[in-house]
Amino acid sequence: MVEDLEEMSFTIPDNVLDEIQQNIQDIISNFDVPEENKLEVIKQINFMYTRSKYLSSTDELTGLFNRRSFDSTFEKEFLRAQRYNNNLTLVIFDIDYFKKVNDTYGHQCGDYILKEVSNSALQTFRKTDTVFRIGGEEFAVILTETDINQAKIPLERFRKTVETLELTYQNEKINVTVSLGACQYKEGFTNKSEFMELTDKALYEAKNTGRNKCVFTTL
Repeated sequence: MVEDLEEMSFTIPDNVLDEIQQNIQDIISNFDVPEENKLEVIKQINFMYTRSKYLSSTDELTGLFNRRSFDSTFEKEFLRAQRYNNNLTLVIFDIDYFKKVNDTYGHQCGDYILKEVSNSALQTFRKTDTVFRIGGEEFAVILTETDINQAKIPLERFRKTVETLELTYQNEKINVTVSLGACQYKEGFTNKSEFMELTDKALYEAKNTGRNKCVFTTL
């Protein structure tokens, strides 16, 4: 049953899950069974519900927030910046030559690299920044209340942290680097897709001009 709930949680909206959970609790409360049994059933349902919501927003491998969570958070932060003209910087980065790592050392090594880079990101960025794995070896970071100049120091620090990681897999030393693109919210943005596209372009420029670097888009 837990497995079924976990699978379903990726397609059922959170507000529907909330309503289902409340309806189930109401039904159980009216059962003609001892009160302690009701509480135990409700406890189990709450556990499965909490677990399903966690899985729906979290990348299982790295523990980072996933693409679904990114889409929701980015939408909210974009609308907030649009309304209040807050500083907001979006970052997209990926691991350089990650396919080569997988092809050379295998996918288990690739998973190890993904987790180590994710841990480095969590340790480098502020608690108020949010790191996401949005697909494969690609990640995003939402830097709230941060302009492009303020973003340069933590992004360069993160890049250097990854570059100097001492990674070993099956007695093989492995060096990895990341390329990063960053863009600051501007008042002229009409939608978040435009914001995302410009950030992507900065990332592609970093990759096409040597990799292992940060490119900052200023408009």
